[in-house]
Amino acid sequence: MVLEMTLPAAAPGERVLAACRAMDQAGGPLPLEDLASLTGWSTRQLGRRFAEVLGTTPRAYGEALRTQRLRPALREGRAGGGTVLDAAFAAGYGSVRAFYEQGAARLGMTPSQYAAGGSGERLLWSAGPVDVGGVEVRRVLVVASLAGVVAVRIGDDDDALLAEVAAELPLADLDHEPEVLTDVVAAVAALARGAGDAPEGAAALPLDVRGTAFQAAVWAALRRIPAGQTRSYAEVAAELGRPTAVRAVARACATNPAALVTPCHRVVRSDGGLGGFRWGLEVKRALLAAEQQR
Repeated sequence: MVLEMTLPAAAPGERVLAACRAMDQAGGPLPLEDLASLTGWSTRQLGRRFAEVLGTTPRAYGEALRTQRLRPALREGRAGGGTVLDAAFAAGYGSVRAFYEQGAARLGMTPSQYAAGGSGERLLWSAGPVDVGGVEVRRVLVVASLAGVVAVRIGDDDDALLAEVAAELPLADLDHEPEVLTDVVAAVAALARGAGDAPEGAAALPLDVRGTAFQAAVWAALRRIPAGQTRSYAEVAAELGRPTAVRAVARACATNPAALVTPCHRVVRSDGGLGGFRWGLEVKRALLAAEQQR
């Protein structure tokens, strides 16, 4: 595929956005040479600019787009009687081998398992009490795969939190493993108290979260916000080179699957208001206050 348009005079964020749009239209990754030609950068400059603006590589962004197409294709195939390979080619995978190797890495399981509602995937979970901002006692539930933390939820009832996490993967094996996850839960609890980004804390834990390419870019940007600081939704959108995507950033924050580890509570409105928080504004207020006091 040859991209004829070039944008050598455009701002870096606009050029990255143009490359993203080209991959959006293609439904997956494009050759670096084509993207470099489109943006007016060398392939090395292209990779550096993607890292600065989105916190990822052009290849990773394109693969995330392809996975974004793969998930509904697998679900629709399951409902309509199609095969897993039908979904593979619909999502743009050029070979069976690439589909199973790359698709499994992106989905966190084999494509067949995802098509079956997560059948056979083993997820570990544990929960414990946390002093949110040192103010009130809540429950925090952590779900992890072998690749990293899948979800962190804050609430009052373990069963309700677990049911929420299990909704997308109803056939996954959710095993209660408190001993295995002791250190992980403790690290998350430290963040809830406002311990911030200590190297041994939850901020250093690997993530295995699942979302769209844009969501992944937003969540990566959130993890770059230091403890004790905040950013507005507009500032996050501008950092990603998409200044008009303020509402989309807010939606990505609202669907963040890993509370505290991906600190969506550090994003507020431009006028200083708290904005939204899926676990309650009183929790968001307490978390911010605790971090700012340290």
